[in-house]
Amino acid sequence: MKKRYLALFTALALSAGVHAQTAPLTIPHPTQFDRLNQPSADVTMPESYVKAIAQQAYIWGWPMVNQFNRRETITKAPYPALNGGMVPVAPMGQLSMLTDYIKPEETFVTCPNQDVAYGLGFFELDKEPIVIQVPDFGERFWVYAIYDARTNQIGNVGKPYGTKPGFYLLVGPNWKGETPKGIEGVIRSSTEMANVIPRVQMDDTPEDRKAIQAPIKEIMTYPLSQFDGKMKSFEYSKIPAIGDKPDASAGETRWVVPEKFFDQFANVLEKVPPLPGEEAMYAQYRHLVEAGKKNPEVRKWMDEAAIETDKTVIADFFKWKNNGVPAGNGWNRSKNNAEFGVDYYNRTGTSKSNMFDNKPNETQYFYTDNDAAGGQLSGDHDYTVTFAKGELPPVKGFWSLTLYNSKHLFSPNELNRYSLGTKNKNLKYNEDGSLTLYVSKNRPSDDKVNNWLPAPDGNLSLYIRAYWGEQPILDGTWQPPKIETVK
Repeated sequence: MKKRYLALFTALALSAGVHAQTAPLTIPHPTQFDRLNQPSADVTMPESYVKAIAQQAYIWGWPMVNQFNRRETITKAPYPALNGGMVPVAPMGQLSMLTDYIKPEETFVTCPNQDVAYGLGFFELDKEPIVIQVPDFGERFWVYAIYDARTNQIGNVGKPYGTKPGFYLLVGPNWKGETPKGIEGVIRSSTEMANVIPRVQMDDTPEDRKAIQAPIKEIMTYPLSQFDGKMKSFEYSKIPAIGDKPDASAGETRWVVPEKFFDQFANVLEKVPPLPGEEAMYAQYRHLVEAGKKNPEVRKWMDEAAIETDKTVIADFFKWKNNGVPAGNGWNRSKNNAEFGVDYYNRTGTSKSNMFDNKPNETQYFYTDNDAAGGQLSGDHDYTVTFAKGELPPVKGFWSLTLYNSKHLFSPNELNRYSLGTKNKNLKYNEDGSLTLYVSKNRPSDDKVNNWLPAPDGNLSLYIRAYWGEQPILDGTWQPPKIETVK
C-alpha cells in the first residue's frame, strides 16, 4: 500500500513539474516613465476627484499661465511703446525701456521698484533666436533678468558676473544653429517662451537721470536675422503712449482668469516640457484636461475648483507671512526666487505677490505686513525703521526700503516718493551713526522729511531689496530691523 501511495505522489510531482511556473515570480519594476501604465481615458471621475486634481493643477500651473498671458498681451504692441503711458511694451522679439523710474500708477506687476530703470520684452524662441545687446554701463549696477516660462532665470547677465559689453544670443531648447561671428556667448532657454527685464540702477538725482540715458539707448533685443555686428540704438525717451491708463484702485492686472485657466493650461502642458520627476504629474493633468474637453460636466467642476482655489489658496499668497521664509524681527525673505526648481509653493507665491524676482545672488527680498509687535501696518499709525550703525543691508550693489499699499502697488503722494536707500544722497543719519526712516501718513517735522516715506490710508507693507548682497545677506545671518510703532 505504501508503495502505491509513493508511486502516486511521484507521478503527481512529475506532473506538476511539467506545468512549472514559467513567468518570473517578481513582476519587473519599471525604471522608465514610458513603461508605466497611464491614466485610463475610460474612467468616470466623480466630482470630488476632478476638483481635487483641478485644484492641484491650478496651484502648480498658475505662474505659467500668468507668464504666457503676459506675453500674449505685451507683444500686441505694434512698436516699442509705453502702455498707458507707463509700462514698456514691444512686439515679439523686441523690448522697450523706461528712461526714469516707473510711474506709481502702473498695475502691470505688483511690487514694482523705483531703484532702477526697467525694460521689458517677450520672445518666441522656436521661431528665431534673439540677439541681446549689452552696452557699457561703466561702474553702474545692472542686470538683465532673463526668464523662461516657469519664471526661472536662465542666464547670468549683469555686473555681478562681469558680463562684457557686446552681443549675446538667446536661443530655444532645440536650436542647433551656428553662433555667428561677433556674438560673445549663447544663453539657452529651457522653454520656447522667454522674456527679459533689464534693471539699471539710477540714483534719485538730476545728474544721474541724465547720465543713464546714453547706455539705456543701446539696451536692445532683435531677431538674429537683423544682426549685423554693429551696436544699434533706440531713442526710448521719445516712444509714444498707447492704450488706456490702468485703474490702480483695482490692483494688479488680472493675468489669470479662473474660468479660462484650463483652456490656457493645455498650452502650458504642450509648450513647457516636464522637469525630471514631473512626468507623472503631467500625465494626471493631461488626463484631466482631456476629460474636460469631452465632458461638459467635468469641465464645469474644473472651473468651479479653479474659481474657489483662486479665492482661497492663491489669495493667501498675498500675505507676506505666507511668502518665503522667516527672516527675523517679523520679516520674511524670498526663497529660491527665480530658481524655483520644484519649489512650487514659493513659485506660485512669488507669481501672485511679487512676480519677476531676481535670483538671490542678484537681489534678496525682505517683506512684511506687520510691525515688531505683530500688528498690521496701517496708515493709521506712525512707524520708525532704524538701522543700527554698521547694520545697513550689506551689499556690493545697493539697497532700498519700499512702501506698498494693500494691493502691493504704489499710492501717489505729495513727494512722489515710494522708496528710500542708496539712491538718496540726502538721508540724515543720527549722531550715533544709525539711520532712522519714518513711515507715516502725516508729514513729520522738517528735520525728518528727507528720511520720510509717505504712507497711504489703509493697510500697507514694507519691502527691503538688497542688490548683489554680501555673504550675510545670502546666508540669512543679516536680519532686517524692527518696525516700531510710534506711541
